[in-house]
Amino acid sequence: MKILVVGGGGREHALAWALHREDPTVRLFIAPGNPGTAPLGSNLPISPTDLDRVVEAVEAHDIDLTIVGPEAPLAMGLADRCRARGRTVFGPGQAAAAIEASKAFAKEVMQQANVPTAASRTFTTLPEALAYVEPHPEPLVVKASGLAAGKGAVVCATRVQARDTLTAMLGEDRFGEAGRVVVVEEFMAGEELSVLAITNGEAIELLPAAQDHKRLGEGDQGPNTGGMGAYSPVAIATPALLERVRREVLDPTLAQLARLGAPYNGVLYAGLMIGPDGSPRVVEFNCRLGDPETQVVLPLVESGLTECLWRVARGEPPSALRRRSGAAVTTVLAARGYPDHPEQGAAITIPTTLPEGVTVFHAGTAIDGNGTLRVAGGRVLNVTAVARDFAEAQARSRAAAAAIGFEGKLWRRDIGWREAMRQTRGA
Repeated sequence: MKILVVGGGGREHALAWALHREDPTVRLFIAPGNPGTAPLGSNLPISPTDLDRVVEAVEAHDIDLTIVGPEAPLAMGLADRCRARGRTVFGPGQAAAAIEASKAFAKEVMQQANVPTAASRTFTTLPEALAYVEPHPEPLVVKASGLAAGKGAVVCATRVQARDTLTAMLGEDRFGEAGRVVVVEEFMAGEELSVLAITNGEAIELLPAAQDHKRLGEGDQGPNTGGMGAYSPVAIATPALLERVRREVLDPTLAQLARLGAPYNGVLYAGLMIGPDGSPRVVEFNCRLGDPETQVVLPLVESGLTECLWRVARGEPPSALRRRSGAAVTTVLAARGYPDHPEQGAAITIPTTLPEGVTVFHAGTAIDGNGTLRVAGGRVLNVTAVARDFAEAQARSRAAAAAIGFEGKLWRRDIGWREAMRQTRGA
């Protein structure tokens, strides 16, 4: 079997790693891949958003299954292009990918399907948005409707900050096309949870739930990022809560997309806020596997991943995944200046021996002409540890992250702090 993984970040390295671990005889191609994926298969120097070249590669290499990692090519219609050529692809078509590519569209879908989410309004002009914000309770959230690499949601403590954010988006075009439509919504208190559903649009197979850490600094301080770390499983993700998420969020959303002529195929990612009363409300939907959630979720899948993705790509119900016991924690190592102006080029040193159960997934790295591994992105490496319990996984991930070196390294030492507090209280 020949599989193409489209993308070149930590999520795609984790995907390639998981597929190779499950069946080393599978021939893997990764476009463009990175230094971490190179030992697992053939890296193809193709941008994920160069749809013509991706489709050409699918046909040239006679790929059996294409798995699209990032959101941008899905929003551009890569899955549609592949299917039009009779190729099997895992990932939603352009119409369904709008669930992430347009937060305004996602809000409309949720309203039509009675999916619980924050009250909101959508705007395209600055004066109307400013007038709406003037009497709005504090805090509040301003979101660029389009794709903004996970950095388009701004939690504003005050109306003044909200006005500044709206001016940057609608008045100064700092977010480009992504910020020309904005969503202003109420602030939701609670604890975030990432639920990833592999689905053919009707049947669902849930991956282990995870919790992401969006803020740059420890204690959830600083600006939003694409994600500074994650862990799985999460104690609050009880079977009863996940069943409620399936019933109140996933099923009605999929049904409404189908009614709109946008049937779903792939991973539907529900970013949730679990309120103090235990009720889930949707923060956002993504049309693909989360990053860095993938880096902790897939190591906890013992077997069945390839078969499950293959079945869904063919429109069939997903097959069951076998989960392993234990826990996983990933710590993101980012470049100096991330998320706004990450510095590139620093040499990276990774010890030849790392703690047991640790895998380093490459996210933004490159090898120079002298064979030196260097920083080539904002988020550089994902240091994932799998252990028998959360505390051990957290300690191993933190120790390995500390041992990896490059100038200007940014990282959080408190990934999973809520889980650690829960376990301390329960001790």
